[in-house]
Amino acid sequence: MTPIAFFKLQAKNLFRDYKTRTSTIDVVDGRSHYAYDAKYFDIDAIFVDFDWDEDDFSLMKAQHTIAILAGFRKWADLAKASVVELELAKLLFDHQDRMNAEEWAMYVAHAEHDNKTIFDAEARLEIYKQVVLRDGGPRSQFLDYRLMGKDALP
Repeated sequence: MTPIAFFKLQAKNLFRDYKTRTSTIDVVDGRSHYAYDAKYFDIDAIFVDFDWDEDDFSLMKAQHTIAILAGFRKWADLAKASVVELELAKLLFDHQDRMNAEEWAMYVAHAEHDNKTIFDAEARLEIYKQVVLRDGGPRSQFLDYRLMGKDALP
C-alpha cells in the first residue's frame, strides 16, 4: 500500500468511526451528547483536542486531522510530500505513542537551533529513526489517538 493510500484509509477509518455516533442523554445532568462505537480512533479526544464541531464533521476534516497527526499542516501538504517526507509521516503516525508530530517538530526545531542548521528531509528521517525508534526511546506525554495501536491498524 502506498503511503498516500495508507493515509486515505486512515481518514476513511476516522470518518467511519465518526459515523457510529448516537445521541444519548446523560443520566446525571440530563444533557444530550453523542456517543461513538469507534473501532480505530478515540473520537471524543479528537473532537476535544482539534476543536471540531461534532455536528459538522466531514471526510475532508478527517483528512485534515490525519495530516496533522502525520506532521503536516494540511492534507494538501501531505498529498504533495516527497517519498522521504511520507516515510517520516508514516513513522510519526505509527509511533505517535512514542513522540507525536508536535513533539517531533519541537525536537527538530531545538536540534536545528542548537546545531545552527536546517535539516533536510533525509536528515530528519535518519534522526527520527535514531532517536525515536531505538530501544528505550521516548514515550509521548500526549494521547495516542489510535484505539488499537500501530499493529492493529491496516
